[in-house]
Amino acid sequence: MSVWDDLVGQEPAVAVLRHAVEDPSAMTHAWLLTGPPGSGRSNAARAFAAALQCEAGGCGTCHACTTVMGGTHPDVTLVATEGVFIRVDTTRPLVELAQRAPSQGRWRVIVVEDADRFNEQSANVLLKAVEEPPERTVWLLCAPGPEDVLVTIRSRSRSVALRVPPVEAVAELLVRRDGVDHRTAVVAARAAQSHVGIARRLARDPQARERRAAVLGIATRVRGVGDAVLAAGELVETAQADAKAATEERDAAEKNALLRSLGAEGATTVPPALRGQLKALEEEQKRRATRAQRDVLDRAMVDLLSLYRDVLVVQLGAGVDLVNVEQEDAVRTLAAGSTPEQTLRRMDAVGQARTRLAGNVAPLLAVEAMAIALRPQG
Repeated sequence: MSVWDDLVGQEPAVAVLRHAVEDPSAMTHAWLLTGPPGSGRSNAARAFAAALQCEAGGCGTCHACTTVMGGTHPDVTLVATEGVFIRVDTTRPLVELAQRAPSQGRWRVIVVEDADRFNEQSANVLLKAVEEPPERTVWLLCAPGPEDVLVTIRSRSRSVALRVPPVEAVAELLVRRDGVDHRTAVVAARAAQSHVGIARRLARDPQARERRAAVLGIATRVRGVGDAVLAAGELVETAQADAKAATEERDAAEKNALLRSLGAEGATTVPPALRGQLKALEEEQKRRATRAQRDVLDRAMVDLLSLYRDVLVVQLGAGVDLVNVEQEDAVRTLAAGSTPEQTLRRMDAVGQARTRLAGNVAPLLAVEAMAIALRPQG
């Protein structure tokens, strides 16, 4: 057993990280772990953090390994924003923490799972800490690609690139770790495009599979502008509902905990002196809900892109496997009823919608424009 066991298909990256653990001359104070969604960059960062704290280099069973992987080690800080950006007021405490010597472990490790979400102000605050770190502090920054991180931070970090793992490797992990039957595991891994977390959810949750099938059904259901508007509205409403379901219980618990700590639990009205703190919490929760909705919509668009990719594969007669094997009939129907040029235009429309959402365009407007572009032409 080892902390590296679940990093499937990442042998070159794991070799670099293990070498740094074993050879002090290969170690540096800041690392940038990059890779596409689902490549496991956050898991790689946690495994690396555990190996740095472990006397055996990541055995997976000792106290250091289990507490790091469980998120409870006192000298390993995990940062994952649930807002659109990592703000300055989140970054400054991290910079202060980085100056402290480790209390129990061998290193003070700060893992930032969304380093691409630093805005210019927060990245500049981080820069000095990365430039002049204490001897036993290490930053592990995770991002989709090097270009997503401020160049001044990127130039002061050692980059390790992760890749998309093979479908069979992800399926084998689902079988071994989660007890999923092999066929279901392969279908889920292929539909998730080797994203381990999404593959696990698709393999274990029938409702997740139904929601994904409904998203893919947009491609065949939209025949005109009216259909497009209705489909867009349904997609946005579903994303809002999913985001609310994912955050509502936590929001209520956070609010109750804050009121309890302020001595205002059960009060019919919040005293004026406490309203500022309550408002700050509500604003943070609103940002979290916004990001959750965007993430749901973006995933839906990635699924649509995978469907049109399959359509293009059939149209061009490429000898590669389909991503959406369970939608093969729909794929072949779409392929027969359109040209490769039309398919590419539809893919461009989906990509443009993703760009618009990332740029703060109202979700309904972005999705409506996309859905209208998906309807048959001529």
